Amino acid sequence: MTAGTVPPPPGSGPTVKLQLALDLLNLHRALDIAREAVEGGADWVEAGTPLIKSEGLEAVRQLKRAFPGHVIVADMKVMDTGGFETEMAAKAGAGVVTILGASDDGTIREAVKAGQQYGCKVMVDLIGVHDKPRRAAEAEKLGAHLIGLHVGIDEQMRGLSPVQLVRDVAKATRLPIAVAGGVTSETAAALVEAGAEVIIVGGAITKAKSPLQATKDIVQAVRTRQPVRSEGMKKFGPEQLREAFGVASTPNISDAMHRQGAMHGITPIMPGLKMIGRAVTARTVNGDWAKPVQLIDLAQPGDVLVIDVDGGQDAVWGELATNSCVMKGVAGVVIDGAIRDVDAIRALRFPAFARHFVPNAGDPKGFGETNVEVRCGGQRVRPGDWVIGDDSGVVVVPEEEAQEIANRSVEVKEQEDRLREEIQQGSTLSERLKLKQWEKVIG
Repeated sequence: MTAGTVPPPPGSGPTVKLQLALDLLNLHRALDIAREAVEGGADWVEAGTPLIKSEGLEAVRQLKRAFPGHVIVADMKVMDTGGFETEMAAKAGAGVVTILGASDDGTIREAVKAGQQYGCKVMVDLIGVHDKPRRAAEAEKLGAHLIGLHVGIDEQMRGLSPVQLVRDVAKATRLPIAVAGGVTSETAAALVEAGAEVIIVGGAITKAKSPLQATKDIVQAVRTRQPVRSEGMKKFGPEQLREAFGVASTPNISDAMHRQGAMHGITPIMPGLKMIGRAVTARTVNGDWAKPVQLIDLAQPGDVLVIDVDGGQDAVWGELATNSCVMKGVAGVVIDGAIRDVDAIRALRFPAFARHFVPNAGDPKGFGETNVEVRCGGQRVRPGDWVIGDDSGVVVVPEEEAQEIANRSVEVKEQEDRLREEIQQGSTLSERLKLKQWEKVIG
């Protein structure tokens, strides 16, 4: 048995391959992670599309030099000039090249011919193809060697799963199926049972604190056909958003939203508390605390009250309102205005965020309205939007984007966790990211 091969249980059919997907920006980081993964049992090593775009086919060459006994996959995602690009990758050391199933039949056909000439197999990647079983059958007739079922990163963030895709496509083709899409040691076994013969794993290894151990766990899951518990690397469904936002920090969430969503000038009254919930909203005027207090009656346990006072400096919130929230199970309050009784609210350990802390309040006149769109800290907030606060401040996530942003936020955290581990091994952030190389070219 060759190095890195995943042995199947007795009578389980063909050996399942474990393919490491190196979707990173910098080759030196990819090589470091690949060494651990190969030691842990990775069978094929993929130069991911981002890595090839960043480093060119030199990434394939260096991976082949580093792992001469392993199949190197060039995830080119070829859409045109199939023969030429397959030849390029094969000469660089690739044993498998990916061609997009959405490409013209001629592109696939030419890639297969070049692969035959230069000793390289062709994997047809069905990402973006509407009728995947039909296209898989067509790819088989065109001479492809493997079918790639790829639930892309952007699709994963919306909660799509590749398991049913594997079952459907396996009925349409005799070709081996390679499957990618947020695979972990908890999900790999189900994919093998569904019919996958190549398990492609990226983030569950490349973002792990120990790529070596993460790879061993996936090998075990594939070998035994039983899930192995993984630390993190999961994708969250719509009913798990509170859990996901609990994993990520507000900086993670803002990064996932392309540095958007953060309220400005709104700060916590007490450090160390985190607030997560869906917004119920009120708009009032400076010092008028009637609508803010009435809003408590409209809230459900776990909600966050968001109150737009247009920055007013007379308090519309205090300790008695906070006590009401604590008794009802409200998750927190955000006020673009003033709050008082700060010491008492701190003693209650209630997450409260405001623009001003003052001793004076106004009177309950009743101006304003509840459960309407408001602006708080410069951000639009609608009833039902997700509001998350911690020591760094408050961010707002639109309700219709919440699942995607939650998963992207966790992805950001996992990427940072991996970088932290590399830094602690004796490097710096600038060195790991090669920041000088990636400065924007001007002129």
